[in-house]
Amino acid sequence: MNIQAEKIELAKLLLNTNDPKIIQSIKQIFRKEKTTDFWDDLTSNQKSEIKTAQKQIKEGADTDYNSFMSKHR
Repeated sequence: MNIQAEKIELAKLLLNTNDPKIIQSIKQIFRKEKTTDFWDDLTSNQKSEIKTAQKQIKEGADTDYNSFMSKHR
């Protein structure tokens, strides 16, 4: 079946349902599709930590991976 026929079939199913759970589920799918930025799913604490790390990198207060790991091996 081609994509246009699939869309028509889905539209028919949606129009014929009276189940609010199905309608809500479909809405959530579309909302999720629009919200693809992982940033929106992070907690405020996680966002704060990332911003702090970015500031430290900008100020040169970061450590490269190999140096960090050599201290912990």
